[in-house]
Amino acid sequence: MTAPASAAAPLPLAGIRVLDIATIIAAPFCATLLGEFGADVLKLEHPVGGDGLRKFGTPSQRGDTYTWLSEGRNKRSVTLDLRLPEGVAIFKRLVAQTDVLCENFRTGTLEKWGLGWDVLRAINPRLVMLRVTGYGQTGPYRDRPGFARVAHAVGGIAYLAGMPKGTPVTPGSTTLGDYMTGLYGCIGVLLALRHRDLTGEGQYVDAALYESVFRCTDELAPAYAMYGTVRERQGSSHNDYAVPHGHFATRDGKWVAISCATDKLFARLAAAMGRPELASHSIYGTQAVRLEHRHDVNEIVRDWCGSLARDEVLARCHATDTPAAPLNDIADIFGDRQFHARRTLVAVDEPETAETVIVPAVVPRLTDTPGTIRSLGPRLGADTDAVLRDLLGCTPEEVAELRRQRVI
Repeated sequence: MTAPASAAAPLPLAGIRVLDIATIIAAPFCATLLGEFGADVLKLEHPVGGDGLRKFGTPSQRGDTYTWLSEGRNKRSVTLDLRLPEGVAIFKRLVAQTDVLCENFRTGTLEKWGLGWDVLRAINPRLVMLRVTGYGQTGPYRDRPGFARVAHAVGGIAYLAGMPKGTPVTPGSTTLGDYMTGLYGCIGVLLALRHRDLTGEGQYVDAALYESVFRCTDELAPAYAMYGTVRERQGSSHNDYAVPHGHFATRDGKWVAISCATDKLFARLAAAMGRPELASHSIYGTQAVRLEHRHDVNEIVRDWCGSLARDEVLARCHATDTPAAPLNDIADIFGDRQFHARRTLVAVDEPETAETVIVPAVVPRLTDTPGTIRSLGPRLGADTDAVLRDLLGCTPEEVAELRRQRVI
């Protein structure tokens, strides 16, 4: 596992400058994605402490967390206090030379600082601005604080996570909604840049955490609107549309996922179990019958999985082309041949401590201009002097004075 070499062809976003003034994950994740494909990302942070992501998670040998080293990659750190007039003046000069601005302050914060959209657009009419909040820039909840856990609740997926009639649980990671919104935000930014290419005009992208979550709820809205259907928690082995379709424990205390969405796939599973007769039309060969007898079908599959070790269950399923996979924990992932073959795990050196840090690879994969990981998350303020000197033409004396005034 080694860091990928730089692509021979220019990366798609080479020449695009991004100002990331956001914190934690959602909007900064959008900036990270842009940086992986060539954008020059300037991470603007408060001089004291910087982005809270630096303290979110397990500390690295350098002191910043591994979360920061991974998610702050390919960025240059510039410290700047936007609450001071001198900091605002520098920020405006940077905005004039910027293509994309990413922020996720509470609604109205930038306006309170005299840095609302109208002001920034007047400085740079070509600016594209991503604004991430819990509930968006409009609506009765616009001023409420928003976090991913809250978005999971409002957007409808937290209610669905867990066992039937049990306590709703966290749907995967507590930060899932942040990453989802960062992805949608990135799509919005790229669309806005395309529009700017055609018209010369920038715009802002209004991304709400709860809407990103709600967008991933398949037929929840139309089914309720048409029939009043309220989907409940279905647990690990229950599904309204396919049986068997869930998670099953194996003899060695591990778990597998099995998905039989069609009659043909169930016939493959029946063959894997050594019971092909189960797929006959007189027993469970049709989806409608399996749905009607879901408990019995799931019990058969559960008993079969429980009689074998995980690897044996998977080997038999793979031999018949039955869709099945292990429920990987991170240790399983590090031993998974697929992750290694596609270099989904990438090793990147941290030069200050000579520590090798393993991080997720860049996605999506482009055939001719693949994204790169050029550096891990930088130290706080590591690039302040260089950016002020090279982009704004500040002299060493001016930089020293800004530092004395604690603007940087």
